[in-house]
Amino acid sequence: MPAPRFKDTVAVVTGAAGGIGRETALAFAREGARVAVADVDESGGAETVRQIEDAGGQAVFHRCDVAQSGDVVGLMDGAVERWGRLDAVVNNAGVGGVRAPTASYPEADWERTLAVNAGGVFLGTKHALRHMTPAGRGAVVNVASVAGIAGFPGSVAYCASKHAVVGITRAAALEVAKAGVTVNAVCPAFVDTDMVDDLRRADPSLGGKLAGQMPVGRLGTVAEIAAAILFLCGPDARFMTGLALPLDGGLTAS
Repeated sequence: MPAPRFKDTVAVVTGAAGGIGRETALAFAREGARVAVADVDESGGAETVRQIEDAGGQAVFHRCDVAQSGDVVGLMDGAVERWGRLDAVVNNAGVGGVRAPTASYPEADWERTLAVNAGGVFLGTKHALRHMTPAGRGAVVNVASVAGIAGFPGSVAYCASKHAVVGITRAAALEVAKAGVTVNAVCPAFVDTDMVDDLRRADPSLGGKLAGQMPVGRLGTVAEIAAAILFLCGPDARFMTGLALPLDGGLTAS
């Protein structure tokens, strides 16, 4: 049996209290990584750690608001202090923002969405590279969205923030391309997560509508997104950097 891909490595995953983040943290642990689980949701983060430990893995929870520089510094430095290295960072934490026309979009919601989705990815990438570049190894994966490569009406803040994630990814990737570090983004379409559940509660018919927009006829799963993230962090993706990878069931193909 082949050795786990991430044996003796250290991974940090933000927004890991549920959804894509939790599944990614669990997948890293199954593949041998020690995982720093980060989120503002302490109970959800603790549950992710419990699931990892119950399966025989190693994990620690960090309460982290990714929009706060001090929290992100503490997260990255804490992982290195605890385990001596930093191999993979997944900047997944994000918010959906409100839905409203651009002409009446609430400015406070604009600022918060940009602070978390764009600012959090900037801070996570910055402080990951601060450790990875001197070590000459590492992979950063930023979770963007198809809204980072296409526009959606009523979502000006979300689209702007996710376009920013793609821009951060590409700029940083070029800066560290010769340092043995890769920086990539994944761009999921509609995935069956709590965020979609919230939309369904507001409009029970929405789940079917979203699936109907997908050429494959269904929503994505958190396991499918996590698998792509782990691939980009793994040894078979060392020649891939600066990528904004659509994980969208064909949505952006047309």
